[in-house]
Amino acid sequence: MSGEEDLIDYSDEELQPEATTATATNGGAKKAADDTTSAAGAKKDGTYVGIHSTGFRDFLLKPELLRAITDCGFEHPSEVQQQVIPQAILGTDVICQAKSGLGKTAVFVLTTLQQVEPVAGETSVLIMCHTRELAYQIKNEYARFSKYMPEINTSVFYGGVPLSKDAETLKNKDTHPHIIVATPGRLNALVRDKYLRLGSIKVFVLDECDKMLEAIDMRRDVQEIFRATPTQKQVMFFSATLSQEIRPICKKFMQNPLEIYVDNDKNLTLHGLQQYYIKLDEKEKNRKLNAILDEMQFNQVIIFVKSTVRATELDKLLRECNFPSIAVHSGVSQEERIKRYKEFKDFSKRICVATDVFGRGIDIERINLAINYDTPGDADSYLHRVGRAGRFGTKGVSISFVSSDEDAQVLKDVGNRFDAPIPEMPADGIDPSTYMTN
Repeated sequence: MSGEEDLIDYSDEELQPEATTATATNGGAKKAADDTTSAAGAKKDGTYVGIHSTGFRDFLLKPELLRAITDCGFEHPSEVQQQVIPQAILGTDVICQAKSGLGKTAVFVLTTLQQVEPVAGETSVLIMCHTRELAYQIKNEYARFSKYMPEINTSVFYGGVPLSKDAETLKNKDTHPHIIVATPGRLNALVRDKYLRLGSIKVFVLDECDKMLEAIDMRRDVQEIFRATPTQKQVMFFSATLSQEIRPICKKFMQNPLEIYVDNDKNLTLHGLQQYYIKLDEKEKNRKLNAILDEMQFNQVIIFVKSTVRATELDKLLRECNFPSIAVHSGVSQEERIKRYKEFKDFSKRICVATDVFGRGIDIERINLAINYDTPGDADSYLHRVGRAGRFGTKGVSISFVSSDEDAQVLKDVGNRFDAPIPEMPADGIDPSTYMTN
């Protein structure tokens, strides 16, 4: 960014006609376009690198980081990690789109832990995301990878928790975080009330950036926070979905970024994931769901519904039928939401009923069945939802209930966009050996 005045509120009119020209006129467009195709000499389809190619050691990471990576069982980076990490640790700005489950979070977690030089009472890394659960999850990733770096403090800040509690953490030099993961609303409140100063920020990260910049109120929060940080800093944005319209907006926050896009939507599909639909009436959904949970083998299942009321009612119904269910949605208090998220993550519960609050970014490796009890409203939401199953190249199944013409149209749009029509669920079911790992 050349200066704060360059960062403006974007009108709907600006987004449409200038979406293509913004890319062409940006000073670093040609270099960035070259980077898009040539980074690490790899294709852009979000696949995996071969067994004999780059290992994490080739990134020349700190020994403490390499130990933690080994402890986590990671041997070889995914393609997106291989493309981005070597450039990101040199301070390059990044816009990165890669399909769900390929380790985008690890890109910025490893990059920032490599770069951070802890100074007592100063925050140098800022990560923002759109939901509390995702913020909590990212904080846990930092805990995992910084286990041998005890001098680094990481904190997570989000709404639903008393502001005074966050203020206490920030006032104490011993607990003041060097790395902050937060939702925009709470972060803005902390900055506005002068509990947090952002003058020492060196790295600014947005996860699920399209979601954060599409909503006007959230975008305004992001922009205010961005303006409160130094002009000279590294900026990195990540998401599984980045439309042509949102890309020029992202680039206004950056200087000559490395750009990794998936321009062919069919490359966003998850190859280990089998996708099916079941046509039925609304009143038949409960009975069919019961039958699926009874008959199908699964490790963990996530069931998506369209409202908090439906999530509560369906969860209650499942528990009455003796299924070990849990519900996560915005109608539950923050403390209870995080408690339930942990129960599901820790495998204490095998069935989770959720709204779209769980539809993006949440990474629970044992989920291998995703059910759209209510079909989502668009193809992007569908992609994020079913991406909860089949994470990081594992196998999984998604089943969508189709009870209206609108539902059928969404699935048709998904099939057309990703060049992969979704078939009807086989009458004789699905062979467990095709999605259950031994």
